[in-house]
Amino acid sequence: MAEQVATNVHWHDHSVTSEERKRLKGHKGCVLWFTGLSGAGKSTIANTVDHKLHALGKHTYLLDGDNIRHGLNKNLGFSAEDRAENIRRIGEVAKLFADCGVITLTAFISPYRVDRDNVRALLPEGEFVEIYVKASLETCEDRDPKGLYKKARAGEIKGFTGIDDPYEEPENAELILDSDGKGIDELADEVVAHLNQKGFLSL
Repeated sequence: MAEQVATNVHWHDHSVTSEERKRLKGHKGCVLWFTGLSGAGKSTIANTVDHKLHALGKHTYLLDGDNIRHGLNKNLGFSAEDRAENIRRIGEVAKLFADCGVITLTAFISPYRVDRDNVRALLPEGEFVEIYVKASLETCEDRDPKGLYKKARAGEIKGFTGIDDPYEEPENAELILDSDGKGIDELADEVVAHLNQKGFLSL
């Protein structure tokens, strides 16, 4: 898609600061970036973490890959260029949520390191939490909750991550979840424990 550069735009400072918004909520904002193959369990784990944090009285919002493509990014396909733009847009949205003290969960395959690193660079140091939901291709194909691997193997879907398009594993993820060997609830508890340990659940 052709790049269009905005002109005649100026940054406006807010009267209410990010710190004041966070004090109102009683905890810090951050972006929990769940990445992994289709079928690894990203959305399910993120939903469970969201539920657990909500039960603790924390302000959260979940941005899910499929849901975002129904609205904000419905004009994007799955080429490398469109994937990059998909992640760029959601990174900017997630940054806004985190800035006002919302613990923002995102569940996207986001297969390319450079795109994930670009989102990390948008946020203040420490506010981007990369969570690699690690599951083998065999496990994901066995699960195949949407029937996508079957279609990709049959040649009905081109450029499918893990089959004919690469997935680049995180090299320095803050958290690695063993989706092959552990259950959803246990993995979600690991995420909540990490947030508590790093001080995100309070000020």
